[in-house]
Amino acid sequence: MTKLAVVAVGGNSLILDETKRAVQDQYTAAWESMKHIAGMIQSGWAVVVTHGNGPQVGFILRRSELSRHELHEVPLDSCGADTQGAIGYMFQKALRNEFKRRNLKKEAVTVVTQVLVDRNDPAFQSPSKPIGSFMDETTATQKRDSEGWNVVEDAGRGWRRVVASPLPKQIIERAAIENLIRAGFVVISTGGGGIPVIEDESGDLIGMEAVIDKDFASSLLANSIQADLFVISTAVEKVALNYNRPSQQWLDKLTLAEARRYQAEGHFAKGSMGPKIQAVIWYLERGGKQALITNPENIGRALAGETGTWIVP
Repeated sequence: MTKLAVVAVGGNSLILDETKRAVQDQYTAAWESMKHIAGMIQSGWAVVVTHGNGPQVGFILRRSELSRHELHEVPLDSCGADTQGAIGYMFQKALRNEFKRRNLKKEAVTVVTQVLVDRNDPAFQSPSKPIGSFMDETTATQKRDSEGWNVVEDAGRGWRRVVASPLPKQIIERAAIENLIRAGFVVISTGGGGIPVIEDESGDLIGMEAVIDKDFASSLLANSIQADLFVISTAVEKVALNYNRPSQQWLDKLTLAEARRYQAEGHFAKGSMGPKIQAVIWYLERGGKQALITNPENIGRALAGETGTWIVP
């Protein structure tokens, strides 16, 4: 039986720097990540790829704001759908081209994925996830009063809109994803944490102006499809204690208990490694077998046990 992995690729990994934000630049970066995932597939893994979409959603929102005098604005759930399609297209194209080079008879397909959240999730009462472009205080106040936005001052860089970040409860398209895996496809799904939806009183789905954490949704997906491995592909080769300090210590292997302890001790920053470790903790607590955190170029070496941080029950 082929082993199944969920590989979560960061949305920021498609934007290498501020000068390389155009679609072609993003494709070049996507292809770089997909080369390493193709190598994983060539070595025998079945793979589902998930991805972030923060910068890309920001671009759509900014375009929407700038053209509002001529066109309707794009709601946040539609931004999620748009980016799932666009990034999925990049990944599909990059994977197909890479499979061709490697003479692999494989195809990739993107599933625009909805993720159910609880409409009573406390996150809806305290929005915390910054989205869209920076504003001055006057503009932010106007948006708050006229559009009902929640706005905050963001780390001295300006004001931004914040939305809720509820926890994922169910992958709506799970059965379709499983069928595609069984049929031999490489599946790209749950982009940007999935499109957050709630069920109304009659059980109908309603899209929400919210953002689900990409790693949390990928963790849930990995459990839902009983993946043998959950990989978080990020900017660093390994996880570290005391990151960027003189006492920095790289970690080769962690148990679930150690991961919980280090997380509780505050070793992993809220805006960077913290959510990734939390996603892994939940994956293992729900019965997951093992997880790996490393950067894209080291996925092959990490799978061979040469690098990366492995987290096990």
